[in-house]
Amino acid sequence: MITVYLCGISVMFAGLIGIPVGILSAERDRLWRWVKLAIDTLQTLPSFVYLMPAVMLFRVGDFTAMIAVVAYAVAPAIRYTVLGINRVDPRLVEAGKAMGCTEWQLLTRIKLKLALPEIMLGVNQTIMFALSMLVITALVGTRDLGQEVYIALTKADPGRGLVAGLAVAFIAIIADRLISAGAARARARLGIAEEPS
Repeated sequence: MITVYLCGISVMFAGLIGIPVGILSAERDRLWRWVKLAIDTLQTLPSFVYLMPAVMLFRVGDFTAMIAVVAYAVAPAIRYTVLGINRVDPRLVEAGKAMGCTEWQLLTRIKLKLALPEIMLGVNQTIMFALSMLVITALVGTRDLGQEVYIALTKADPGRGLVAGLAVAFIAIIADRLISAGAARARARLGIAEEPS
């Protein structure tokens, strides 16, 4: 349960940061170039690098782990939001402008609604990134399944490690299936063709 709550809160904060940044970046090419450079850099850094500044500022504990997870998992939320908004059919945007929509109405009633399936897949990837980082945050003293994996490694206990690893995998699979089904339902409701996998 600690893993679920840590992952849930971290994904919520990553979404609250990433989705608005993605919306702003999709509307401004120059900003997107800088944001893309920043998130590409974040994604190439080793996972342990995220722990060092968080530990220096906040010491060890769940809050430190959450900061590191949010920093690691925010990239897909931004990237998929930009991708979703940029994939909206320009003819629909032109139709909205012809009907007299303001920029805010174009964004909220056309672009975001049509980009919703992509944004949901971005949230899905954010959850996967958060879960992978949570196992590493066991090094800063979290009491979740990552800590169980870490203890199993130090004690060379394959059974304990396998059980904890499978529990993390089941959380990821459940989240993935629920969000993928929601995205497919949103695509069907909006009449958008399914992406080839």
